[in-house]
Amino acid sequence: MQPLLARVRRTIREFGLADRSSRVLAAVSGGSDSMALVHLLHELDRAGELRLAGLVHFNHQLRPAADADERFVVAAAAALDRPIFSDREDVAARARRERRSLEDAARAARYACFERARVESAADVVALGHTRDDQAETFLLRLVRGAGVRGLAGIYPRNERVIRPLLECRRQELREWLADRGTAFVDDETNTDVSIPRNRVRAELLPLLVSRFNPSIVDALADEADLARDAWEVIETAADQIAARVVKVTATGRMIDLHALAGTTAALKRVVLWRAMRDTAGARPVDFDHVAAATCLLDADGPTRMDAPGQRLERIGESLVLTGRPSGVKGRVNLSRPTDPGIPANLFWYPLSIPGEVQLHEAECAVSAEAGAGPPDIAGGAISGNGRVAIVREDLCRGTLAVRNRRRGDRFRPVGLNGRKKLQDFFVDRKVRVADRDRVPLVVDERDRIVWVAGYRIDEAFRVTEPGQAVLILRLRDARPGGEDPSAAR
Repeated sequence: MQPLLARVRRTIREFGLADRSSRVLAAVSGGSDSMALVHLLHELDRAGELRLAGLVHFNHQLRPAADADERFVVAAAAALDRPIFSDREDVAARARRERRSLEDAARAARYACFERARVESAADVVALGHTRDDQAETFLLRLVRGAGVRGLAGIYPRNERVIRPLLECRRQELREWLADRGTAFVDDETNTDVSIPRNRVRAELLPLLVSRFNPSIVDALADEADLARDAWEVIETAADQIAARVVKVTATGRMIDLHALAGTTAALKRVVLWRAMRDTAGARPVDFDHVAAATCLLDADGPTRMDAPGQRLERIGESLVLTGRPSGVKGRVNLSRPTDPGIPANLFWYPLSIPGEVQLHEAECAVSAEAGAGPPDIAGGAISGNGRVAIVREDLCRGTLAVRNRRRGDRFRPVGLNGRKKLQDFFVDRKVRVADRDRVPLVVDERDRIVWVAGYRIDEAFRVTEPGQAVLILRLRDARPGGEDPSAAR
């Protein structure tokens, strides 16, 4: 086995963690791993292989010994003649205030401190003391919780501005290296608290696996994490290429082209769907159960809509539309089928190119769009959209138009009616039969604003106000055999 310092050098070189010009800030808790980290980085600094910018310590104020540990790290920085960046926070109070787990709150506070110190010290990266043992523990924790390939990849050598040079080192050999140098460290008394899942894995599960199954289990699990990381990189690359073709970012979330997605493998479908859901959910976690439920929406015979953390998913025609969840809707999975009360029985959504026409088989009609020079030769009703032709301002219809049917909560400002109106109320006022309301095409812009309730009224915002304005001409025609001429007035 290579000497410890040589293995750290190899890890830094293999993963491009630092070079001769890199300013590295060492995160030091005072424990054996972090003390070994800072002394190894100190050695590399002396050899001219990187620049140790200083130490950073965060006091979580969770343990009686926390203040003593902080003083210990300050003294260690002084002994190495390095700057120390120290901060503290009542993490327990933060967890209560933000209604999150103590572990999650501690991690968020700690990493925020590291980033502040990195900026203040003009460091390029922050180095953490995670070891091969930490990698094995993380793999086991995620395995028993049901993680997929991405989760089993465990701890990465580099994650943006955070590096982990000790990932090929074992915890015990770091302690022995410190002992040979006569370098002290502190023990965190909470490491013996087996109510903490990681400690339980460390104190109970790993020793059992070592004694009963595989004496080299730590290395075996860490190797598995490396393999999972390599596999995930391949999957991510393929998913990136697919997502570039099938996923479109909208003003309210994401839209997935189901026809284009159909030819991909089940595994890649799940990854593309998970990433779209994750990006739409914001800070809310999206887990395996949510993605598994969402895959049911890909089946034409399955549910058409579901609520998931931070979003609503809806299959509309050949698209799966993900919309940031409105306030008040919980994060539970809630599948809806077309027969649910109040849900349109025949949902549709189609992109409308300019120029172009979309056939709406569900409504037995077609809607087209083309650029026009102005309104002089267009029937008078086109100004308001009260008929089969509407003219709207071209400059406000940049991007992608689409044609869909109504959704709950749709509102618009009908020309001439002086105010915002629920689409439902508009239909009632116009005496549109209940059976026909789900078949009325709505032309919407890329922000999903109603441009034209086809055949009835355009939105005031898109009304042409000047004779010289560039316009779009929108047309509605009957697509049934023997239907009316496209130019016929309604």
